[in-house]
Amino acid sequence: MMRFLLAALAIVGFTATAQAQQLPLGELSRYLNSIQSATSPFTQINADGTISTGTIHIKRPGKVRFDYNPPERALVLASAGAVYVFDRKLGAQPETYPLNQTPLSIILARNVNLGKAGMVTGHSYDGTATVVTAQDPQRPEYGSIQLKFTANPVELRQWVIMDGDGSETTVILGGLKKGNLSNQLFNIEAEVAKLR
Repeated sequence: MMRFLLAALAIVGFTATAQAQQLPLGELSRYLNSIQSATSPFTQINADGTISTGTIHIKRPGKVRFDYNPPERALVLASAGAVYVFDRKLGAQPETYPLNQTPLSIILARNVNLGKAGMVTGHSYDGTATVVTAQDPQRPEYGSIQLKFTANPVELRQWVIMDGDGSETTVILGGLKKGNLSNQLFNIEAEVAKLR
């Protein structure tokens, strides 16, 4: 009898520890809102299994820049409500998409509120990180973003974009470093001018 009681207590203790490690949505929202501008190296696992690396610059609200290392040499810029995809090797005009049609718009919003009705579709702890799956409740057809956060201190470590077609792209951050970033870094016209 004592053996079963100890086993039951161990299970309860393990469950309590796991729950204690799961960060609440309010705390994660506050953390994301605290990121005004930051830079990090990143590794991207593309939908076809290939791997790309580069540097990401984030300036909230609404701005992000992915500079890809060779051999890609691509540039993805989000600014002024749109996402621009530059292929520097081809030198062609960038492809453009509305930012609000990408799940990345959730963390680039002026005010991130993961507690908003219909936004979070999953919230769990995987043993090492709190995992939150979110979508724009007004536009779920554009896909979702799965965010992974570690604790002590809270830090965004990775996200997986699942687009409306079901393909997934994973971005693993090398450690966000907060700091001031110039708006010039997100200047679309300057990047288009470099193609001429």
